[in-house]
Amino acid sequence: MPSKPPKFPGPLTSRGAVLAVLLSNDDQTGAEPLQGRVTLAAIVKTLKRKYHWPIEASSFPANAADGRATWATVYSLPPAVIAAALDAGGREWLERRTVAKGAPRGAG
Repeated sequence: MPSKPPKFPGPLTSRGAVLAVLLSNDDQTGAEPLQGRVTLAAIVKTLKRKYHWPIEASSFPANAADGRATWATVYSLPPAVIAAALDAGGREWLERRTVAKGAPRGAG
């Protein structure tokens, strides 16, 4: 069964915020905080299953602020997927997101 092409979520949704970071190839820690009761892992799961984005996850041991040992997870898209997505309407989607947020063009 052939895989489905990725779809872009609404530009002002939490899914859109996470996808914008992944397409920019920036670290998620630099993104605006997610609002509401949905975790980043749940948003990534939806982007993978419902929107067909081939998001990769890499986990590694880390320390919590209080000194406890924990795990950190980094999410990313392969560079070829980013390039293809930008060429297939991603640049326009990111521009619509910037305009919808009320930010000046070229920022964000």
